[in-house]
Amino acid sequence: MGCACHDKPRKTRKVKVGRFSIGGSSPVSVQSMCNTDTRDLKATVDQIRRLEDAGCEIVRVAVPDMEAALNLGRIKRAISIPLVADIHFDWRLAVEAVRQGVDKVRINPGNIGEKDKVREVVKACKAAGVPIRIGVNAGSLKALKENQKPRWTPYEWARQMVKEALDQVRVLERLEFRDIVVSLKADDIERTVMANTLFAAKSDIPLHLGVTEAGSFLAGTVKSSLGIGLLLSQGIGDTVRVSLTEDPAMQVRAAYEILKSLGLRQYGPDLVSCPTCGRCQVNVGKVIHELEDRIYSDRQLRLKSEGLKIAVMGCVVNGPGEARSADFGVAGGKGRGIWIEKGKQIKVIKESEWVNEVIRKIRNSK
Repeated sequence: MGCACHDKPRKTRKVKVGRFSIGGSSPVSVQSMCNTDTRDLKATVDQIRRLEDAGCEIVRVAVPDMEAALNLGRIKRAISIPLVADIHFDWRLAVEAVRQGVDKVRINPGNIGEKDKVREVVKACKAAGVPIRIGVNAGSLKALKENQKPRWTPYEWARQMVKEALDQVRVLERLEFRDIVVSLKADDIERTVMANTLFAAKSDIPLHLGVTEAGSFLAGTVKSSLGIGLLLSQGIGDTVRVSLTEDPAMQVRAAYEILKSLGLRQYGPDLVSCPTCGRCQVNVGKVIHELEDRIYSDRQLRLKSEGLKIAVMGCVVNGPGEARSADFGVAGGKGRGIWIEKGKQIKVIKESEWVNEVIRKIRNSK
């Protein structure tokens, strides 16, 4: 699936993460992170299974202590997608995570410890065939320990992020370890895009994209869409995570919508709906929200609807034309609408029947 709105993807090495690959010619994969307590087995497994249904391909969990690390094996055995251990401060947690069978380890060079501690993590990962993501966040750079309030320009921030990432890469590669993914994230678009663009020009290591701590659903989705979208449109980026203060399943959906809008992945239907105006005499908002809830909460419906264009229009001005360009849809009148398939008007149906008619049509589609 291609799109004229993005450049040819940058050539990167391929890194295996469980049954998925990051980089090379692999599709851009979608990740999320649990917000449960990893020590709570049931809550964590239940959330991951919901994320699997939502289409999440790689899932990350926080590992704050050894109790959480020792729970990773049980979590891993209960799920079907690759499991990533998110480690800060204590290298021993990373080593235990590898023993527990995780598929990838994420460390932050700003806080994991001295180089000899990193070597121990590398040794364990190398023996088990587990890749490492070097996660560099603008707010936790090693350089900040020496300069609490640096007066850096955004470009200087980005350069420092890239420097620390490459320093850590060199430590790993000197130990003959190459299964590396890098992320460079800031809480703003400018530094995030600059850092990833600079790194992409210097290395063939796959990049995990995201704007960190992006915020609430609306603000965070807009910020993430711009930041991630700008990079992907340049062919930069191999896997994405949208960081929202929101149910992780919505992070997955937002990520797919970004990829879908760029023509990089399919995810459910292309739902076209009008913003409504004073002419509208049907509740388009209610219909479209109910459709989204039903389609995206049902894995089979979501999969069957992939590639379909469905129109829900509120009036007879632009409605019929938009619905005719879709696979099927409805153009509203007063409490009813014209049902259109492949450009042909088929029948008139009541507003109360719109949602069920669309769902029925999806279920019966080939």
